Amino acid sequence: MTLQNGSTNGNSKSDSLLELFSPSAVAKIWGTAFPALNEKAPPTSVPDYTDDKGNYIISGFDWWTSGFFPGSLATLLERAVARPDKFPTDDVHVRKLEHAVRWWSESLHIQAPRRDTHDLGFMIVSAFKPLYELTGDKRAFASCVVAAHALASRFVPEVGCIRSWDSAVNKDYSFTDPNKEVIVIIDNMCNLNMLYWVAQQTGDQRLSDIATTHAETTLKHHFMHPKWGAHHVLVYDKATGAPIYKIQNQGYKNGTVWSRGQAWALLGYAETYGWTKNSTFLDAAIKIAEYFISQLPEDGVPHWDFDAPRPTFRDTSAAMIAANGILVIYQYTRNPQHLAWALNLLKSTVALSLSPHASFTSDEAKPVEMGGYDTILKNATINNNENAFKRLADSGLVYADYYFLTAGNRLLNLGLY
Repeated sequence: MTLQNGSTNGNSKSDSLLELFSPSAVAKIWGTAFPALNEKAPPTSVPDYTDDKGNYIISGFDWWTSGFFPGSLATLLERAVARPDKFPTDDVHVRKLEHAVRWWSESLHIQAPRRDTHDLGFMIVSAFKPLYELTGDKRAFASCVVAAHALASRFVPEVGCIRSWDSAVNKDYSFTDPNKEVIVIIDNMCNLNMLYWVAQQTGDQRLSDIATTHAETTLKHHFMHPKWGAHHVLVYDKATGAPIYKIQNQGYKNGTVWSRGQAWALLGYAETYGWTKNSTFLDAAIKIAEYFISQLPEDGVPHWDFDAPRPTFRDTSAAMIAANGILVIYQYTRNPQHLAWALNLLKSTVALSLSPHASFTSDEAKPVEMGGYDTILKNATINNNENAFKRLADSGLVYADYYFLTAGNRLLNLGLY
């Protein structure tokens, strides 16, 4: 692993936004998806993160990131259908994309009823919501409904939150009794979107109420004031509903601010405002964003933890998640400063961390030349906490690419490109 402190791809900020809509971005996703489309059965594993050579490491569909690669295909399908003028290649047609989304998301259907994870929003909605909205796929919608009710089953009334993990163990701590402890991580804010959407579609107000209660409780306890930095993990006493531990699991150490956790909070509260129109949530999203932006280095790409000693690793996934959250804020405020924040995050990340371009070929057996690196972006960090059993930093990440593509679609939907 190498510390990333300067551009290695020759991109300048002036032209970097064009990469959001480039043939290379489409080719990276299609080149990864294509080999499985010729198999007799749908994939049972999915791209997750890259090794030191830029090749994807795969994980099972039971892992929390499993929805992001099908979701990336679905994001491209959305763009190809809604804005074909901004879909940069004729090498991938809409019908091919629609088939690829279904093929790559097939193994997600059996994940929808799970009640042992809070990550169902990430796993299920990323592919199935656009598939339903674009094609009317009733099975995709049914899996979203099943997943929403499974997620709601993890709501703990005594605390006012959806339980994130059933246990948490690393070299520093051990929480293993769900009858006494309720573990809530800031990431969970981004799974509320599924509850709100299914509530809107089905009229089940209970799902919406659970989501709002979770957001209110998290807002009360999960932030370090006055700076609005987010803790990663809170452990609540199930009997009293009070928080008893505030700890760091993936960032530097307890009391520091893990940049991706801050980004999850930013996007989660911006989306929650969109559903509730409760100004408290919009105000929180703006303050969370202000803190995020205030911690950026001169080149504009966040370090993996805002308080980790320098030099240290970056996290381009945090940048992309935050950019999406700020674009949601801009959707409601139309404040030019908010748009500038989002665009600078996108430009800066492309300028620093874009991987070598992929390109389409005329070879039907291998229609894409990947450029030697499987993801669109490099320099993401999964977990670099010293007490983690497995530390992973400075790689490509499937969800960094997903949020990169999603940011492009948000810009198009806002009428900005």
